[in-house]
Amino acid sequence: MTITPTPIPTPTDKGPSPSDGGPRGHIGWVVAVSLAVGLVAALLLAAAAFVPSGDAEIAGAVLCGFALGWAMLAVLSVRFTDQPQRWAVAPALFMGSGGLALVLFGSRVDEVLSWVWPPALLALVVWMAVRIHRQLRSRTGRRLLYPVIAVLTVASIGGGYETVREATDAIAYPMPGQLIDVGGYSLHLNCTGSGSPTVVLEAGGGEMSSNLGWVSPAVADKTRVCVYDRAGHGWSEPADTRQDGTQIASDLHALLQRGGVPGPYVLAGHSFGGLYVRTFAARYPDEVAGLVLIDSTASKSPAGSASPSDPGSYDAMGRVSALVSTSARVGLARLFNQLSSAGGDLPPRSGNEVRATGATARNLRSTIDEYVQANAAMEQAASLTDFADKPLVVLTAGSGNDAAWQAKQNAMATLSTNTAHRVVKGAVHEALVGDKQYAAATSQAILDVVSSVRTSQPLPK
Repeated sequence: MTITPTPIPTPTDKGPSPSDGGPRGHIGWVVAVSLAVGLVAALLLAAAAFVPSGDAEIAGAVLCGFALGWAMLAVLSVRFTDQPQRWAVAPALFMGSGGLALVLFGSRVDEVLSWVWPPALLALVVWMAVRIHRQLRSRTGRRLLYPVIAVLTVASIGGGYETVREATDAIAYPMPGQLIDVGGYSLHLNCTGSGSPTVVLEAGGGEMSSNLGWVSPAVADKTRVCVYDRAGHGWSEPADTRQDGTQIASDLHALLQRGGVPGPYVLAGHSFGGLYVRTFAARYPDEVAGLVLIDSTASKSPAGSASPSDPGSYDAMGRVSALVSTSARVGLARLFNQLSSAGGDLPPRSGNEVRATGATARNLRSTIDEYVQANAAMEQAASLTDFADKPLVVLTAGSGNDAAWQAKQNAMATLSTNTAHRVVKGAVHEALVGDKQYAAATSQAILDVVSSVRTSQPLPK
């Protein structure tokens, strides 16, 4: 009788390896899908019309979206894999509760949460890293989650640093002057010196009153001078209204009236500020005695007769700027300011104030919004077509400008019959206010206009 031996099975067909999530599903795919859903949900919620478009509310919407992604990781890993990641419930609850509080209560809870979330998030990510190391065997899952852990760690450290720096900056650089309500929000106004006419200085795009740190005191030696911050810049509160040239001129007019600063005014505007002072002069001609346009942005003819946007309409670009400005909450704007040496040529205190306020999320959003409204501001400035025989000085930077810019500067000088166009050799655009040597030429131009107003004599050429 022949006995046939039973073959011993050989391991030719390998089962699932410990790193792929087992027979119930690949945990790496679950991690990838959950993270992707969280990112998409964050963007969709930030764009959702039912979420208010304030900085705090948009940040809260983003957190709620991320919370959804972490919740999906916890649920799907339990339901479809043999590597349940129940720890993901913790970041889901942390981000969801914080995000919901910001969406519902906005700036009322924002300041409190800014002190709470950085240390709490840092403790959470350390705990999450330990859970991932112990409970997630998938190499793919770890490769996806560890970079997220690294980003969250940097965000918590940067957010804590930014919160502390903003608090210490507020103590080190207290606001000069006063805050004045102009209709739902307050603007910063600081007037020094004495005499008439009063000079009102308008900073360039994205800048603040401290950017005029060389010019303001030089003019204050001869007459009264007022500097202020547009909504959302410097020490001024943000506004819910769109800050185009007309709105900025209206805000400035209300600020001066409520601040007890009567005209007539000599207005001096640098860069974008030149647009705003021209719009002011067109709207309130009897209150403007003279103008100084400091390498001013040129106006342009209106493209059409489109009606103004409804203030209550959906503001897509406003939401984008709010989303981008969240980067300042983790210190990225402050880092950029340090690397770019913002305000480096100003007087020390003015430069420090520029760097301190320019690093905030509020200032970043206001700056983005200002550039979004640039076309409208240029069209509105075109409403000033004739400045009669009132004194007007056009200052142009001698370096860094092309022929087209020079031609537009020449055209601005034709607005008045009492005009002087001066090209400041060697000066670049920002140096006309930010560099002591070239800012002196700006101060002198302003004082020349003041003198012309006082004496009713033509400007020196």
